[in-house]
Amino acid sequence: MVQLYFKNISEHFKLYRNKKRKRKGNPRMNVAAVLNGLLVSVVAALLWKYANLRDHAAQLEEELLLTRQSQELLQVRVDYHAALLALQEQGTRMVCTGKMHTDRICRFDYLCYCTEAEEFIFFHSNASVMLPNLGPRRFQPALLDLSSVEDHNTQYFNFMELPAAALKFMPKPVFVPDVTLILNRFNPDNLMHIFHDDLLPIFYTMSQYSDLDNEARLVFMEGWGEGPHFDLYRLLSSKQPLLKEQLRNFGKLLCFTKSYVGLSKMTTWYQYGFVQPQGAKANILVSGNEIRQFASFIMEKLNITREESPENDEYIVVFSRSINRLILNEAELILALAQEFQMKAITVSLEEHSLAEIIRVISGASVLVSMHGAQLITSLFLPRGAAMVELFPYAVNPEHYTPYRTLASLPGMDLHYVAWRNTIEENSVAFPDRPWEQGGIVHLDAEEQERILKSKEVPRHLCCRNPEWLFRIYQDTKVDIQSLLEVMRQTLKSKPSPKKVRPTSTVHPGRVREPKCQTSVQAANEARMTVSWQIPWNLKYLKVRDVKYEVWIQEQGENTYMPYILPHQNYTFSENIKPFTTYLVWVRCIFNKNLLGPFADVLMCKT
Repeated sequence: MVQLYFKNISEHFKLYRNKKRKRKGNPRMNVAAVLNGLLVSVVAALLWKYANLRDHAAQLEEELLLTRQSQELLQVRVDYHAALLALQEQGTRMVCTGKMHTDRICRFDYLCYCTEAEEFIFFHSNASVMLPNLGPRRFQPALLDLSSVEDHNTQYFNFMELPAAALKFMPKPVFVPDVTLILNRFNPDNLMHIFHDDLLPIFYTMSQYSDLDNEARLVFMEGWGEGPHFDLYRLLSSKQPLLKEQLRNFGKLLCFTKSYVGLSKMTTWYQYGFVQPQGAKANILVSGNEIRQFASFIMEKLNITREESPENDEYIVVFSRSINRLILNEAELILALAQEFQMKAITVSLEEHSLAEIIRVISGASVLVSMHGAQLITSLFLPRGAAMVELFPYAVNPEHYTPYRTLASLPGMDLHYVAWRNTIEENSVAFPDRPWEQGGIVHLDAEEQERILKSKEVPRHLCCRNPEWLFRIYQDTKVDIQSLLEVMRQTLKSKPSPKKVRPTSTVHPGRVREPKCQTSVQAANEARMTVSWQIPWNLKYLKVRDVKYEVWIQEQGENTYMPYILPHQNYTFSENIKPFTTYLVWVRCIFNKNLLGPFADVLMCKT
């Protein structure tokens, strides 16, 4: 400020001398003008300096606040020397489970992330461990899937490698002490994807590893913002989840002392049509019991208790939409449903109610009615014995889009599923002038527009931007109430009542015990074989209504076998049994027609 002050004085004297030369005939100095100029200069200098100091202070305060928030959020290690020494001397570690990238989850010690390069880094030292050591095979096509969606090329995970000595030339690493689960959310703007692809897989991945507990940190690397339902992710851990964009706030090199990377796919039941048209997964590993355990966890976290309503207080829930896919005669539909089932009917809406409020209402409902859409994933909170009614717009075939029917049919969900399809084109209102992502088709050429308008059914297609599918699914619909009620009567047979349904037992039988066979030859071409066994050990502790036994008989050297379903533990076979022949015999128990036990050790029976 002093330098600026003297600079201004010098400039004012120069200005004064110049003016004096021009005046020539007026030698008087205008002292007041000079002093006024000097005063203005001093005040300007002070104000300039104050403004700069204020801006600098604000910037420092903001940086300190960000640093403090980052440290509070992550509790990063300020004294990082011990962790750095461990990284260099104890070495980085990678231990993976799973044979393929589609089922692989890896645990890392000291996996680092460079926020500038946006790359994960594995630092090699003499003490590093990589199991399995895949070499270049981990690039075919990747080490693992970061999301629960199988083999999607935008979800692949890999890392770059550097020698530990390179740390000397890199930015000072910030070490994260939390146990972390690193993953991609698939689409946090869509409720179906949030539950099916993110929350369920995260919940059961964390259940597999004891150190992924309530204190673990979730790190989302897909690059999305929080999304409208970020609070749901917060339910899975007591610590704030981190987004990819936030990692820059903590430093240029971030090292996770212990992390798990990837998600279990065991709980997913649906594929979205990236390779073949969408539908139920070919090999579904989850049952309704696991889904309901997850639903109970979410309800507990949201402080929701499931209360059984008295029979005269049962109700129907209709999902109302206010932007698109409207039910044009919603009030009439609600009245008809209430009269048909002698229950009160209420509406819920994602636009007007919180998700917690919606779950609370649905968890006690007898019937849930909704147009096809992501909101129907909330049906996983329905009580056992309830009915889910899914409405489809004109030209949309329910057989082609079955995420919620598949959910309802999982063993242990115990839900009644009803699909209704609008078959009357006049009861449908389409919006060809809307943007393409909301079903508009005006961007297409005239011939393609005409084809779509004349089409009576959307053909099977791949994901994700099929214009005919979008055009039809975003239609508003006037529901033909009589046809809907008829479909519901045929499917439900009786009034849905959650209280009447108990959880279905999924206990499988054990091995049959002490299997034996005895043979006898009756004539040159006639023989008998008697097979007997004792009941499975666990059967005496179970109340099972229907117990059967399956017996396979195969002639040694042949490729085919004869199967038998038998009600008792001792049976003599004579048909197709040949003398002086060796037979292989397998026996197992079956509970309630579809709960299969393991086969006992094979019997070698010689006639």
